[in-house]
Amino acid sequence: MTRPKASHSVLIDDDRVRVTRWDFPPGGETGWHRHGLDYVVTTLTPCRFLLEEPGGDERRADMEAGVSYRRDAGIEHNVVNAGEAPMAFVEVELKP
Repeated sequence: MTRPKASHSVLIDDDRVRVTRWDFPPGGETGWHRHGLDYVVTTLTPCRFLLEEPGGDERRADMEAGVSYRRDAGIEHNVVNAGEAPMAFVEVELKP
């Protein structure tokens, strides 16, 4: 199954942080990736995440707009918009 790709725009990239806005059409995905830095995500819209994880595991996370969470470096996944509406969030990567 081919999914549309999420788009992203780097808003800030300096010696301390990288701030990226991610926009997903319904069914859109980031593609598989591994996070090299600790990061914080803040949802801009309601988000219906489908998180595909190594080994074929999947999990869902539904969040309202304005919710923030953080994760450690090393996370590997594919993020999919499992909702019927576009979704968007901002990711802040914390540089050492």
